[in-house]
Amino acid sequence: MAAVTPSIGGVDVLRRNNVVVTGNETGPAVLLAHGFGCDQNLWRRIVPDLAERCRVVLFDHTGCGRSDVSAWSAERYSGLDGYADDVLEICSALDLRDVVLVGHSVSAMIAVLAANREPERFAQLVLLTPSPCYVDDDDYRGGFSREDVDELLAALESNYLGWSAAMAPVIVDNPDRPELAEELKNSFCRTDPAIARVFARATFLSDNRTDLARVTVPTLVIQCAVDAIAPPEVGQYTHEQIAGSELVTLNATGHCPQLSAPEITAKAILEFVDTR
Repeated sequence: MAAVTPSIGGVDVLRRNNVVVTGNETGPAVLLAHGFGCDQNLWRRIVPDLAERCRVVLFDHTGCGRSDVSAWSAERYSGLDGYADDVLEICSALDLRDVVLVGHSVSAMIAVLAANREPERFAQLVLLTPSPCYVDDDDYRGGFSREDVDELLAALESNYLGWSAAMAPVIVDNPDRPELAEELKNSFCRTDPAIARVFARATFLSDNRTDLARVTVPTLVIQCAVDAIAPPEVGQYTHEQIAGSELVTLNATGHCPQLSAPEITAKAILEFVDTR
């Protein structure tokens, strides 16, 4: 008998999002959702540690990595809801239950949206360097003024490759390890600029602060001690708004600790999984 490919509404979900499943088949399912301009490859430094004990599910957001770019549309992905829909469709296609959903950067808020819609699907959330809103607002510090964000988006839209080369070192913030910034820059450059522009606006103009209080799934917030994109005040705010959440501050610099500090990042995730 031929294998049946999971699909929803006629869409081949696993092909659309280049889903890869690896690791311990009897362990808890850990679904890794990457951030803006990246793909599942950015998780590779922590996957071996996670895979020893967990069933690890990797995917590329539609329009990123090796996803089916023909499935991308500006209408569906002009906001974070479309990406949250994809996460839930992947879970449904694989019949995943009691999922540990790990979201990096903007995918932390995508994870929040998905978990708020179907809390029964998820056992735990791990929000890695999250930001519910990037723009400063009265007493809330998001790390950027609205003028900063407008300038960032204008630079990205006018010269995406130049923006990628300039921003990657800022995001990684490990100047003594230039190969990490180069890797992130190359990841940015593999993304279609037209898709990146829409995803960037969905990322940097989003405001999910009111969604945090609705989270009922046990949550771990992981932040870095120094992060130019999501400063510690943002991690603290996220932690305070999600009832019962835990906050871990890694002795790490930059916005991508799964790349720059994989050992302690994996350790924090696994210690939280052990509490389930």
